[in-house]
Amino acid sequence: MKIVITGSSSGIGRALAESLLKRGDHVWGIARTEQSALETLYPEQFRSSICDVSQWDEVNKVALSIAKTWQYSDGLVTCAGVQGEVGRAFEANPLKWEKTVTTNLSGTYFSLRAFNSLISISPNRGKIICFSGGGATKGRAQFSAYAAAKTAIVRLVETIAEEEKNSNLDINSIAPGSITTRLTDEVLSLGPVVVGAEEYASALKQKTEGGQFLAKAIGLIEWLLSNQSDGITGKLISAQWDPWDKLYLNPSKLSQSDIYTLRRILPEDRKKV
Repeated sequence: MKIVITGSSSGIGRALAESLLKRGDHVWGIARTEQSALETLYPEQFRSSICDVSQWDEVNKVALSIAKTWQYSDGLVTCAGVQGEVGRAFEANPLKWEKTVTTNLSGTYFSLRAFNSLISISPNRGKIICFSGGGATKGRAQFSAYAAAKTAIVRLVETIAEEEKNSNLDINSIAPGSITTRLTDEVLSLGPVVVGAEEYASALKQKTEGGQFLAKAIGLIEWLLSNQSDGITGKLISAQWDPWDKLYLNPSKLSQSDIYTLRRILPEDRKKV
C-alpha cells in the first residue's frame, strides 16, 4: 500500500509509519521537522516532506509534489495536531485559541482536500483516517480549543462520508486512547494549576501506563486501512473500547445506523434505561 501520514515525525504518527514500513508498505511522511532517520532505514519505502499542515499553500504544494512520484495513494492518516492554548476559555488568549483550532481542524481539512485526488484514483478502495479524541465526546475543562477542534473533525468526517457515500472511499475518525506522547509531557509541564487536578493526575497515570494502548491504536488504523473495513465509513471508533476487529461482520447495517457517531440524546432515549 501507499500511505500518506501527516505528523509522522513523532508520537503515534511516527509509530504508525514504522509499523507500516516494517510490513512492507510505502509511506510518505509529512511533518514540520525532517525525517532523515526513517529515510536512511527505508530508502526504497519512505519519503518525506517538511510542511505545516495549517498552511493550505504548503499542503497543496506537497500534494502536487507527491503526485509527481506516486501515481496514486491508497490512504491518508492525519496524525498532525497540537494541544495549543490551555486554560479556562474565558481567560484564554484569543489568537492562540484560534491558532489551536486552525492547526487541528483546518490542518485536517487541508490534508483531506489536497490528497483526495490521489486517493480517488487508487485501484483499491480509498481509506482516510482522522484523529479525534481529547474531548470530542464530552466537555474537557481547560482544553476548549483542542476539544472543539477534535469534535469538529468528527462532524467533518461524518459530512464527507455522507457526501461521498457513492464513491469508492471510506473515511473515519478514531479516538486513539490514553497514549503517552509529547502532548502528555506538555500537560505535565504546565502543572495542575493550569490544566486542572484531574487532567494532571490523568497525565501522570498515562505517563506510566499509556504505552500499553499504542498497539491498539496502531492495530485499529491498520485495520481501517485494510479491505476488512470496506464499507465502514463516517464513524468515530475508539481503539481502546470498541470491538473494531469485529465490525466487518455487518458493515452495511453499521453504516446505515447512528452507532459510533455523535448524536443528540433525547429524554425518551433515556426511558429505556
